Amino acid sequence: MDTLVLWQARTMPEPASFIGRRVSLRHRIDDDPHATTDVVGRVLDADLARLVLERRDGSVVTVETSEVVALRVVPDRPRRSRPAGSVSPEELTRIASRGWPATTSTTLGEWELRAAGGFTGRANSVAVTGDPGVPLDEALGRVVAFYRDHDLPARAQVVVGSSWEERFAEAGWGPGRTRLSGAVVQTTDLTAAQVQPPEHPVDVDPSPDDAWLDLYERVDDRGLARAVLEAPPTVGFASIREAGRTVAVGRVVVTGSWVGIAAMQTRPQDLRRGLARSVLRACLAWAHERGATAAYLQTTSGNDPALALYTSFGFRTHHAYRYLEPGGDRSVRG
Repeated sequence: MDTLVLWQARTMPEPASFIGRRVSLRHRIDDDPHATTDVVGRVLDADLARLVLERRDGSVVTVETSEVVALRVVPDRPRRSRPAGSVSPEELTRIASRGWPATTSTTLGEWELRAAGGFTGRANSVAVTGDPGVPLDEALGRVVAFYRDHDLPARAQVVVGSSWEERFAEAGWGPGRTRLSGAVVQTTDLTAAQVQPPEHPVDVDPSPDDAWLDLYERVDDRGLARAVLEAPPTVGFASIREAGRTVAVGRVVVTGSWVGIAAMQTRPQDLRRGLARSVLRACLAWAHERGATAAYLQTTSGNDPALALYTSFGFRTHHAYRYLEPGGDRSVRG
């Protein structure tokens, strides 16, 4: 079906038949029968009441079926209009946040306040992107109150070198005194030529088993970790298993046309065997099969072996971010 179809037509297929397909949908807005807008995305869910679409940037839109004017199925893999590295740091921050969602989140203007019981800095910090919609002193007060209400330290994720980093420093925020410092974010365009079979057998499962969580190491509360790790609708957990042991793992998530790679870990005694390379190959291939055309990942700036591996796959540094806290060490600057 590649032509416009009236939603009200008697020949319209069941809404559930569109799940997993990429569609262009036109719907009414503002209760005006003559005002319409279009949205293009992959259908995550659909029934007689509403359709849930995921856009190329991973954002999700819900449209009531009563407001749908027309829709058509479009190609699964559209031509990318701009390189992965050309998106802004703020946009990429939002994309990455959708791939690693907090169990609780709320917006403050364009900022996203995220909490997940302390499991990882990404899920327990305010993503500072764009305008909070209120003066900075009021915004910072709301951030502090949000994390106090969730029994967590107030923490902000800011892009290094941005105006917000400077403004937070002027307000008395600085790097915290924990191991959470920040990360380098890298991107690459994903092409079929880049996706090659892994050298070692890799399983990509819909959820992490206990051995995967053991190797990932950052897990204190397994229920909480699973709530974050398994939350996106299109996520996989890669494992290399040998003689009943899990020797290397990784996480892959597809949101819209983007794939995020994370949680890459190899047993210390199995390093320098090319296992991480195989995990990365398997994750990128898995994502490519599901329509991803661009990739991102995050790692520490001093992790030279990881950076060398990612460079060989075409990843280049896009930006860096750091975590800031009230009263932190303001002498440490990016």
